[in-house]
Amino acid sequence: MIRKVQLKDAKQIVAIYNYFVLNSIVTFDKTPFSESDFVTRIKNIQKKYPFIVFEENGAILGYAYANKWREKPAYKQTIESTVYVKHNIHNKGIGSKLYKELLNNLRENNYHTVVGGLSLPNDASIKLHENFGFKKVAHFKEVGFKFGDWVDVGFWQLKL
Repeated sequence: MIRKVQLKDAKQIVAIYNYFVLNSIVTFDKTPFSESDFVTRIKNIQKKYPFIVFEENGAILGYAYANKWREKPAYKQTIESTVYVKHNIHNKGIGSKLYKELLNNLRENNYHTVVGGLSLPNDASIKLHENFGFKKVAHFKEVGFKFGDWVDVGFWQLKL
């Protein structure tokens, strides 16, 4: 079931995120976060933007949220999207279900454009974004450094 995030979800959400911090390039964070860090993140995002989770039998299997794209006021109707699914959950369509719900919410709230920033290579995330109509609009070479290697970042855009 997809529902709005609750502060009590922070423990499970941070466990999902920290796996990727420690084991992948999908995030450029290098130090694991605490539960209280994610409580703060949830509170800050929920003030203005949607933050949802996919829950099954009491377990959070994934989450998605929108957040500010850039600081300047002219960017107000452009949003950056984030979707994470628990690392050992594959081929259940959870990321797609979360993205569908998040994008519907953004349309209902009259946002104009959604941007997804992806560290590359990342075939699963590229496929997810392109299945929803996102188009690749930028590719920055070697802009992140993690695990001793330079990592590219691509940006995908969807006009709502």
